Order: sequence, then structure tokens, then C-alpha cells
Amino acid sequence: MNDYRQTDFRLVPCSADMTDLLAAFLADAGYESFVTTDAGMTAYVREEDFDAETVDRIIAEFPFDTHIVWTSETVEGRDWNSEWEKNYFRPIVVGDKVAIHSSFHTDVPDAAYDIVIDPKMAFGTGHHATTSLMIRFLLDCGVEGKAVTDMGTGSGILAILASMLGASHVTAIEIDEMAVVNARENVEANGAGDAVEVVLGDAASLEKCQKADLFLANINRNIIINDMALYAGAIKEGGIAVFSGFYLADVPLIEKAAAGHGFVLTGTCTEGDWCRTVSVSNS
Repeated sequence: MNDYRQTDFRLVPCSADMTDLLAAFLADAGYESFVTTDAGMTAYVREEDFDAETVDRIIAEFPFDTHIVWTSETVEGRDWNSEWEKNYFRPIVVGDKVAIHSSFHTDVPDAAYDIVIDPKMAFGTGHHATTSLMIRFLLDCGVEGKAVTDMGTGSGILAILASMLGASHVTAIEIDEMAVVNARENVEANGAGDAVEVVLGDAASLEKCQKADLFLANINRNIIINDMALYAGAIKEGGIAVFSGFYLADVPLIEKAAAGHGFVLTGTCTEGDWCRTVSVSNS
């Protein structure tokens, strides 16, 4: 069965921060893909995972002062990968250095690092601000010769870029089995198969992986906080941990959790209200 439930959200008033946060809440509830509109957002979840009470609860607890109305309908199964690429996935350019695009795109600007991503419907295409924040860090930090871990790799964008930048080895961990298949396809399509190992599992998988000089986790606040102890055990002393997927207002919570496991915050960077933190491991 490949049917999805399309749920349309209308927000009054509506802003990018509101739809970003709504998407984050829905993602925690199993929604896989999101398309912003002028009035709000359309979200997709597998038909068997749809639950109206969960949607009502998310809206009732939504922290922004906005009125949200939603409707939904079943969308019959189809080739979702093809639909997603044709209708929603557009090339992404970060500065003049990184271009991320599908294999079918033809009008792509020249860039030093050209990354081909053929995303399944459920997984990240790099459009989110936090992905851009992580990409900019990788471009600036000096990756060459380092062992890198990309926790929650999704479609593998950060892992692939790290390998292109000269990482000695990249461990890309993802909990969703379909995402792992997609990430492996993308790794091979970019000629990174020798440098990137894609692992199916959660943070517990880190215990069996090579310790990292550079640890990346672009996930969300709650997962990062809950798994901080496992992250700390997966990083070399003096290694760097880069966290994103949360708001600037969440930084004190992230910093407190990180400090409790031997991390020292050394910097933050924002894009809109979204934030990236950089910490050094002293344990």
C-alpha cells in the first residue's frame, strides 16, 4: 500500500517561522514531506499513520498566535519519487560553492561542489535553513583528513559534502530504512562510496562506530538533548560537535545538556530564527 494522506493547513496570520515550526511538530508525528504555500502548508503522511486527534493536539499546543484550519484527503499511491522531483524539488545553491540538484535538473549553476540528490518523497532535499547552516560550517571549518559522523543523515547531503571536502572517513547514521537506501544511492551517485559508510540505526549505533573528529547532528532539539550522552561517547577528546535543527531560543537547553557531558560551547550562528551551535568535547 502506497497511499498517503494530504493535509492542508491554512494559517492566519502566516509566516515562514510558523510553517517551519508546524512542519517540525508534524515530522515528530510521522509526517514525511512538506510544501509551503502562500496561506500555509501542505503536509504528507502515510495513510496508515494519519491520526486526526494528533493534528488537533498539535494545533491546540501551537505556540504562535495564529489561527489554523486544516483539511485532509487521501491521495492514491503512485511513483512518489517522480512526483516529488517533478513538482517540488528545485536546485539549491549555497553561496557560489555548493549546488544540490537532482539528476534530471539541467539548469544548474556551476559550483565547486556539485551534489546530485534524487530524494525519495520522505527525505530531506536540503531546502531547510538548518541544512544551509550546516553546509556553511563544513565549507569554513576544514574537514580534510578528519573522521566525520553525520547523525540523522537523511538523503546524505552533509555526508557527501564532507567526503568531497576531504574527510578521511564519514559515518552516516539514519534510523529510517528507506532513507538509508536513498542515502546509499546518493552516496554512490556522487562517487563517495569509498569514503562514506551509511549505517541503519539510532544513536545506540554510535558505540560500534569509529570515533569522530567532527560530529554533525541536524535533527531536532529533543532528540539532540536525549541522545547527548551517546554523542559525547562518539567524539574524540578535543573533537567538535555541530548541532542544528532547533531555534535560537533553544540554545540554553542545548548548551546545558552538552555541558553536562563535557562539551564547551564555542559559537552559534543563525538563519532567521533557526540556529546552529558549535561545541568542543573536553571529555
